[in-house]
Amino acid sequence: MYSKQATQQLQHETAAFQKELREGKIRAREIESLRNVLRFHEYRYAILADPLISDFEYDQLYKALETLEREHPDLVTPDSPTQRVTSGLTREFTQVPHLVPMLSLDNSYSEEDLVDFDRRARELAGVDELEYCVEPKFDGASISLVYEDNLLVRGVTRGDGVKGDDITANIRQIRSIPLSADFAAHGIKQIEIRGEILINKKNFKQYNEQLAEQNLPPLANPRNAAAGTLRIKDPRIVAERNLEGFLYHISYYTQTGARRSHPPFRTQAESISLLWELGFRSPEKEKHLFRGIGPVVDHVRAFEKTRDELPYEIDGLVIKVNDLAIQDKLGMTSHHPRWAIAFKFKARQATSLLRAVEFQVGRTGNITPVAKIDPVPIGGVTVTSISLHNEDFIREKDLRIGDSVLVERAGDVIPYVVKSFPELRKGHEHRIHFPEKCPVCHHALHKAPGEAAWRCLNYNCEAQVTQRIIHFASKDAMEITGLGEALVNRFHEQGWLQDIASIYELPFEEIEKLEGFGKKSVQNLRASIEKSRTQPLHRLIYGLGIRYVGETTAKTLAGSVDQLMDLADFSPAQLQELEDIGPKVAASVHEFFSNPENIRLLKKLEALGVTLRNEKRQGPAGGGLEGLTFVFTGTLPTLKRNEAEELVESNGGKVLSGVSSKLNYLVAGEDAGSKLEKAKKIDSVRIISEEEFLKMIHKK
Repeated sequence: MYSKQATQQLQHETAAFQKELREGKIRAREIESLRNVLRFHEYRYAILADPLISDFEYDQLYKALETLEREHPDLVTPDSPTQRVTSGLTREFTQVPHLVPMLSLDNSYSEEDLVDFDRRARELAGVDELEYCVEPKFDGASISLVYEDNLLVRGVTRGDGVKGDDITANIRQIRSIPLSADFAAHGIKQIEIRGEILINKKNFKQYNEQLAEQNLPPLANPRNAAAGTLRIKDPRIVAERNLEGFLYHISYYTQTGARRSHPPFRTQAESISLLWELGFRSPEKEKHLFRGIGPVVDHVRAFEKTRDELPYEIDGLVIKVNDLAIQDKLGMTSHHPRWAIAFKFKARQATSLLRAVEFQVGRTGNITPVAKIDPVPIGGVTVTSISLHNEDFIREKDLRIGDSVLVERAGDVIPYVVKSFPELRKGHEHRIHFPEKCPVCHHALHKAPGEAAWRCLNYNCEAQVTQRIIHFASKDAMEITGLGEALVNRFHEQGWLQDIASIYELPFEEIEKLEGFGKKSVQNLRASIEKSRTQPLHRLIYGLGIRYVGETTAKTLAGSVDQLMDLADFSPAQLQELEDIGPKVAASVHEFFSNPENIRLLKKLEALGVTLRNEKRQGPAGGGLEGLTFVFTGTLPTLKRNEAEELVESNGGKVLSGVSSKLNYLVAGEDAGSKLEKAKKIDSVRIISEEEFLKMIHKK
């Protein structure tokens, strides 16, 4: 539809409008050009699914057009982007109509916008004060569900707002969405419910770790992961992704004759509670009610600071007039309801320029390309460097030095290059070439068949040595407090740290003479190193940095032996008999324990007093937790989460990752979340306090 020349011209106009927005006000005589720019970006987003600007940047231009049209109503045209819901669909699934159109929400980015929204709503409603229901703005894939006679009959994507793609088969794979619910008890025969499909941060991280183990590039963000999963044509794969459904709006329902005069709910908050009671994952625990806009503004301001504490991504809060009768009175525009507004948090996507690529060496010898971009603020952090993962990632994204790129940073996920914009190239860009030799030790690089990463196989490469030591001392490994990256590099330059074992041979008298050190700091470092000698075996295994061995696999390996050296006797086939260990991990573990250098290192660690025996396996089980499973949720009064889990494992029990019928005990602390609610619905799960848990293992 748009030629390369037209694309470049419209992107140039986009940049010009963005500059005018920063400097002041876009002029009325440019209104048609602004409409054309927005139509172009709608096409890129909705038809090609390949946007050239971030959502935030689009919203800013859209609001500028809204302001111009409000100030100059005579310039409004019927085909303006503000006069309709964005249209355009890919046609991979059967399209079906919504019972009620799915409109967008009006967006705001400032407290002044909320105050203005409140003023307009009060004036239209003819009241002095309104009650608001405030909910998270889930950052996932929008869906609409239809239930008839208590049964789920249809699940549909948002589509163009009037009709969407029928994805019922995939929706049925999401366990948090009931296949039936007792709507009849409330006199409801047919109902349409709106919501969002998400993948929580933990599942997203685990899935990306699985991709990394296969040397595949990670997914960009949980939102894309959820939306992409819903379009997979094999429902079995959908079931494996552990998606979640949050339902937050009842758009339509019909009642049986006898109940028509008795609505099942009269407010937005009551509708959310009803969905929760019927077994849906509604924002019952996340919603807040406020009288007047002042407390809403305070809540928004505070909530943005804690958004990353949630187990899933949100990109703002939705403020809704709570009373449904007033909602009806306020009505809708052609684009959005007048009774709701979305307050969007700081942008987590932005465009920048790829200036250079540096190549870094990791602890296992992997060569990682790192993009250096023009500094750009995303989500409150200025981003200048981004991992490009491997050579295949660069080729798949078609990245070149000098490219304009879309960058994202979501929650605690590291910055990610979503894509480049080849259509904006001017001819001076050039390809990124991988080095043939290690950038640190200059040994030839190696790429194993079927793998994406180039590796330096020189075990004594300086970069690998320091990275292995940093990993060994890290919090999740041997937890040597104070021995961070800067100190490791400094001690390595002094010649004191040449391998992992040399940590236990540090000359503390010499360290005390260094600038910036005193007796107390050296004593603390020494005490932390001494404490690490007796860390549990699984921490040592993880700290050794064996390729593909994460924390969970390290626990599995530790639980299979009495002494670490016993793993040298396991064949790859025997290793694969252990829980969740596949061929690739088994081969890596076998290779590690077949290397004489590694065996010498382990013997040296043992000679220096590091525990290689599995004390948990050797000692008495005690406590009677054999065969029992546990999950911990919320903040416990005295124990840290890892301490509680270690108590379970040291007493013969097992810690599960989530709540299911396999769980025996959920130990709930303060501010327990969705795990507690889920456990309440499973009769076989017993919910106990930390005190009860400690009594089970004879500790008080």
